[in-house]
Amino acid sequence: MKELDIESWNRKEHFNFFKQFTDAYFSVTIDVEVTKLYVYSKQNNISFFVLYLHACMKAINSIENLRYRIRDDKVIVHDVIHASATILRANKTFGFSFIHFDDDFKIFNENFETEKERILNSANLFPTQNTDDCIYCSAMPWLNFLGHKEPLFGVVKESVPKLAFGKFINKEGKLMMPVAISVNHALVDGYHVGLFVDKFQKHLSDF
Repeated sequence: MKELDIESWNRKEHFNFFKQFTDAYFSVTIDVEVTKLYVYSKQNNISFFVLYLHACMKAINSIENLRYRIRDDKVIVHDVIHASATILRANKTFGFSFIHFDDDFKIFNENFETEKERILNSANLFPTQNTDDCIYCSAMPWLNFLGHKEPLFGVVKESVPKLAFGKFINKEGKLMMPVAISVNHALVDGYHVGLFVDKFQKHLSDF
C-alpha cells in the first residue's frame, strides 16, 4: 500500500469537504443480470455466492478509488482489497469472514472454503484478520430488495465500502439480482460507482 498525495489530488476539495461529515456515505441499489452465472453454478456444482463474489471483487480491485481508505487525515491506497463477507451457520447466526482475494477463481474459492469451515466450526463473530483492506458484504437471498441501509458503527472517518446482495428474480426471461453499495463520498463519487457496476456486470457475463 502507499499514501495518496492529497495536495496534488484533483479531488482534494471534495475530500476535505466530505471528510467533515458525521456520515459521509451515499448508497445506491441496482440490478445486475446473473442468468448465465447461475446456470453455470448449477451445472458445475459451484457455489453461486462465491462465483458472483469473485466477480464483484475483480470489479472492486480494478477501480482505484474503491481501494482508498482514510486513516487519520491521510488516504491510503491498498494494492489489493479482500472480502469480509457474512457466512451463515446452521443455527442461523453468522460470522464475519476475511476471504483473501486472488484473481484465480480456484484459489479464491479455496480461501472461501477455509473461512467457511472456520466459521461453521466456531461461535466467533469476528475473523482472525480484521483490517480495512477489504469490503464488508452480506448476502440476503431471502429478499428482493429495492433499497438498503447499512448499519454504521460510528467510527470516525469510516471508509470501507459496504455491499449487500439480494434475491434474484426472473424479469422477462433474465435473472436479475439486486445489489446495494455504500461508499464514503470523501473518496468515491457516483462516477466510480458507475464504473464498478459496469465492470461487475461484465465479469458476471464473461466469467
